[in-house]
Amino acid sequence: MATMVSSAGALLAMLSENHPSLKLHALSNLNAFAQFLWPEISTSIPLIESLYEDEEFSQRALAALVVSKVFYFLGELNDSLAYALGAGPLFDVSEDSDYVRTLLDKAIDEYASLRNKAAESKEEAANIDHRLEAIVERMLEKCILDGRYQQAMGMAIECRRLDKLEEAVMRSDNAPGSLSYCIKVSHSYVNRREYRQEVLRLLVRVYQKLPSPDFLSICQCLMFLDQPEGVASILEKLLRGEEKDDALLSFQIAFDLVENEHQAFLLNVRDRLSKPKSQPPEQPISREPESTSTENTTASEDVQMTDGTHGSGAAVGEMDPIEARYAERLTKMRGILSGETSIQLTLQFLYSHNKSDLLILKTIKQSVEMRNSVCHSATIYANAIMHAGTTVDTFLRENLDWLSRATNWAKFSATAGLGVIHRGHLQQGRSLMAPYLPQGGAGGGGSPYSEGGALYALGLIHANHGEGIKQFLRDSLRSTNVEVIQHGACLGLGLAALGTADEDIFEDIKNVLYNTDSAVAGEAAGISMGLLMVGTASEKAAEMLAYAHETQHEKIIRGLALGIALTVYGREEEADTLIEQMTRDQDPILRYGGMYALALAYRGTSNNKAIRQLLHFAVSDVSDDVRRTAVLALGFVLYSEPEQTPRIVSLLSESYNPHVRYGAALAVGISCAGTGLSEAISLLEPLTSDVVDFVRQGALIAMAMVMVQTTEAMDSRVGTFRRQLEKIILDKHEDTMSKMGAIIASGILDAGGRNVTIRLLSKSKHDKVTAVVGLAVFSQFWYWYPLIYFVSLAFSPTAFVGLNYDLKVPKFEFLSHAKPSLFEYPKPTTAPTTTSAVKLPTAVLSTSAKAKARAKKETEQKEKSAGSEASGSASATGKGKSSIEKEGDSMLVDNLPEKKVEPEPSFETLTNPARVVPAQEKIIKFLEGSRYMPVKMAPSGFVLLKDLRPEEPEVLSLTDAPASAAANSAVGSTAPVQQGTVAAMTVDEEPQPPQPFEYTS
Repeated sequence: MATMVSSAGALLAMLSENHPSLKLHALSNLNAFAQFLWPEISTSIPLIESLYEDEEFSQRALAALVVSKVFYFLGELNDSLAYALGAGPLFDVSEDSDYVRTLLDKAIDEYASLRNKAAESKEEAANIDHRLEAIVERMLEKCILDGRYQQAMGMAIECRRLDKLEEAVMRSDNAPGSLSYCIKVSHSYVNRREYRQEVLRLLVRVYQKLPSPDFLSICQCLMFLDQPEGVASILEKLLRGEEKDDALLSFQIAFDLVENEHQAFLLNVRDRLSKPKSQPPEQPISREPESTSTENTTASEDVQMTDGTHGSGAAVGEMDPIEARYAERLTKMRGILSGETSIQLTLQFLYSHNKSDLLILKTIKQSVEMRNSVCHSATIYANAIMHAGTTVDTFLRENLDWLSRATNWAKFSATAGLGVIHRGHLQQGRSLMAPYLPQGGAGGGGSPYSEGGALYALGLIHANHGEGIKQFLRDSLRSTNVEVIQHGACLGLGLAALGTADEDIFEDIKNVLYNTDSAVAGEAAGISMGLLMVGTASEKAAEMLAYAHETQHEKIIRGLALGIALTVYGREEEADTLIEQMTRDQDPILRYGGMYALALAYRGTSNNKAIRQLLHFAVSDVSDDVRRTAVLALGFVLYSEPEQTPRIVSLLSESYNPHVRYGAALAVGISCAGTGLSEAISLLEPLTSDVVDFVRQGALIAMAMVMVQTTEAMDSRVGTFRRQLEKIILDKHEDTMSKMGAIIASGILDAGGRNVTIRLLSKSKHDKVTAVVGLAVFSQFWYWYPLIYFVSLAFSPTAFVGLNYDLKVPKFEFLSHAKPSLFEYPKPTTAPTTTSAVKLPTAVLSTSAKAKARAKKETEQKEKSAGSEASGSASATGKGKSSIEKEGDSMLVDNLPEKKVEPEPSFETLTNPARVVPAQEKIIKFLEGSRYMPVKMAPSGFVLLKDLRPEEPEVLSLTDAPASAAANSAVGSTAPVQQGTVAAMTVDEEPQPPQPFEYTS
């Protein structure tokens, strides 16, 4: 062991000696004590450098190491790294010192940066210093040997060393876990889309090499890579498998893919599934609800969809049993991939679990002045959002007279609202809207506003699943020259054919734009072209941009600006040229479109470059519109990391410019939608009482988006917010803008019968195309209120729906490990007593509370002997609960728990299908010994179940019966109307049996 040297003078003098062994002795000691002697050694760096440069000197590497350490202590990391490379193997990557750790980080950053530059400029990585490469490879090898596989995979991905990535995955002790980690890293940290696709292609190859491949993950990767043929071959292989479990897995994969809402891709997969062999002549017969729903679609759909259905019919006859089984499974698969099965099940769930509170709407209606058309329309929007997808249109039926006062565009919106209420009603959608649709010929008999609204409604009903309605909407568009009807038809067509890039439809819409030059029809045409071409980044965008420069109409330019932004959805760096072109444009409306293009091209990537650009425009653009949209766009870029958004926009939310504050509110609303994030609520709270009316409006809507499906037990501010909304709506002196915001917020807060949330990411962390596009167009309501309905595209049911092999919903129980009160539905606003209670809430409260308090005291004295324990527990339990009745909170809250002395259980038993809110997902557990086990452990969504006791008779859940009744009762035909109305009214009172009694009274 070397003794401690107090000065470097003697050692440095030795370096000038001629004998190599003296130089070696000096260098060894200088290396050993460099951290103490570096100030002295630094004066002789040129001398040691000359030794390193002397090619005849045998210890050059040691000289380089000494110089490297001295430069490190001097803070010159670049020079230090250069000499460490010269030290070769003497630079020990396994040494645990600050010096080695710092230089390794520097080496990896340097290497990664050089590899990335080489990839971007499409050059070979040959000009990278091979010594640097050797250090990085040694580091990777060390990580793998030490079992730090995730670190090795992270480095390999960062350094673009896919060969090392594959090696790390294959050598890890848990290959499937390592692969899912790689997928997560590639989505979160790989900024360039092209490289991310390379990583995913490699992961697919590695997955397929595994002894038991994870088909769920492979198919998700293939969807990212847009390879429908790969998905189709996997699904077909599973469908042809002998085991039932193979078929169940294929159905689960299909449901998971459908959740990502990529219509064009899914139809591509469906059409690539081969037909059953030895198929006799067509003789379609229905074997189950899904196949009938497939056949009942309109004529235009038959061409593509009958194949599978007829196959199943043929299966009964002359096919061999293996093909017959495949045919039967194929029919189910086609139903899932077309989206019909999940839509049908969602409809049944939302109808049977509907808990919307009609009294809230009644209160809003009574407090809104008829002269105020904005609030009148807002109430119609709120009703549609509140009942989205439930098929319950009771409020509209009960208030036909009030509704009929809507004129012109208000009538358009009122009719379109039916599309939101009946969203997904693919079978009866057309017959439901029949009374309002254009009746043959150009003119028709009805109001053009309701006819246009009905066409828009059809688009909302068939959004992203428009195979059966596209042709009808095209015909309607061609056969009219009324701009209002064209407006509705364009929006409807864009929604129905979302992302399909259908050339013929594009031409039809383009004709409306070019031939009419009407501002009203042109705006819808611009948006519709974007919806049709979502994410295609085609040359059509240049065509649209050219027309935007030619036209004089602001509305058309605005529609086209948003349409162009939609075409570059998810294209990341590929869209940079177009974004640059739009953001540098003289016209502020096109710069505003550029903000949307940035938002949608980099949606959910948290890309630093995009965030920097948006922040730059948010503080420097001369147009308020552009600044507002730049801040709002941050919400789209950041929705995969919602907790970042409040931090990034917190300063902007205090800006002197109200437009920037509004943008900050909506950015938080969009990226934190459905999360109930505490920081988001804290940021929005002061904005809900801002001095500027439209900022209050934006903050109220954003707050509702954040709080949707968050209960008062989880965050007490939810109750405060509900009371604030009520106060604003009832206040006669509140201005129209905030009142409208409060009404819309009330709708969003209780959206979809209190059974939907807003989700922009699927459970596999893909972005949900329809949802993101829906919110992007929804945020346009600043200019055009009817676009508010696009928010319904982002709604995702908070449901666990377990399905058996026949895609039916069997009855079984599972656990939620939390107190029932934590996730329960909000209490109805008031017990059904008299209508006057709604009009005079304050008066009733003050008097009855005193009277009931006196009554309470008397009963307490009488019951003291019964035991103080009960009253103690009652007051404890009652503390956080909201009362059932509006008046007399204290009386009721204390009284109710006194009847049941037992403390609240710490868990809750749920029955399939069940409402499971996002916050509840992590505490869902399946019972041991249960008859059904999920194919894939998932706490919500559509989950395929293995039946472990198939010999026992199966009990199906009740959703089927009422849901089919729902489908009929809410259709709008005259006979069943009353029945449907009653069904909806009894939603507030929980028990359903006394329906006829309620009705006759």
